[in-house]
Amino acid sequence: MGSLLNNLERKYGKYAIPDLTRIIIISYIIGYILQFTRISDFISLNPYLVINGLQVWRVITWVLMPPSNLSIFTIIMLIFYYSIGTALERTWGAFRYNVYMLSGLIFTIIGAFAVYFIGTVPAVMQLTSGGFYLPSDLGIAVSYHVTTYYINMSIFLAFAANYPDMQLLLYFLIPIKIKWIAILDAVFIAWQLVIAPWYAKVIIFVSLLNFLIFYLSTFNLKSSGQSSFHRNSAFGRSRSSTRSSRAYSSRNGSISKHKCAICGRTELDDPTLEFRFCSKCNGNYEYCQEHLFTHKHVE
Repeated sequence: MGSLLNNLERKYGKYAIPDLTRIIIISYIIGYILQFTRISDFISLNPYLVINGLQVWRVITWVLMPPSNLSIFTIIMLIFYYSIGTALERTWGAFRYNVYMLSGLIFTIIGAFAVYFIGTVPAVMQLTSGGFYLPSDLGIAVSYHVTTYYINMSIFLAFAANYPDMQLLLYFLIPIKIKWIAILDAVFIAWQLVIAPWYAKVIIFVSLLNFLIFYLSTFNLKSSGQSSFHRNSAFGRSRSSTRSSRAYSSRNGSISKHKCAICGRTELDDPTLEFRFCSKCNGNYEYCQEHLFTHKHVE
């Protein structure tokens, strides 16, 4: 799948939407405004109304539904998601970030309609109490759970997978590595999958399916993680003792340990930069986070 994305990026990368996270945040602001005007009731993804009421605009407008109610905490979280979304776009490139977000939205839409069609089968509609629920009731239930909440969660999980050791200030006071927050989020998601109704379980799963696919196959994050970083470093040293003993010089002349093969920046130029070796390049090439997934592989 990684090669497929590479081919698609070469052909269609120029059509990628830059700074997509900013557009997402703006759409949330519009959604909050619509909540106050009560128009939000007409933009949620209700499969029953899409099919029977021909309200096809709901397939698109549901993305305006904000992930939670407006509060001070929500504003802080939106600022946080803007920062990590922007960082992911710099790391992966605009095209791959676009595909990641778009696939999450598409999976959610498919999941919502799959739940509706499965749930309207007479054998499934019958409740244990002997009664029945109406298809319109199922449509309302689905629309309640189809939001961008888990799309945002997938952004955070992807960021944590790329930068597990980055520290955050929990409640602006407690320093904690982002990987531990991601683990807590994963436990919370697992608990929701246990207690949620069957249709909510499906929606939660498909909303995070983009992260599972991209993590396990597309970006091969495991191989570009910290453990692989040290493994590739050792491999590089074993292949070229001369290169391993040689340090790099940053732009100001200081000695550094890492240097991007594309832009030439080192950790002395920007202490926040992450450097990783590319396992697909033929040779010992190291790249910064902005060029790791966007560079042309050396054959």
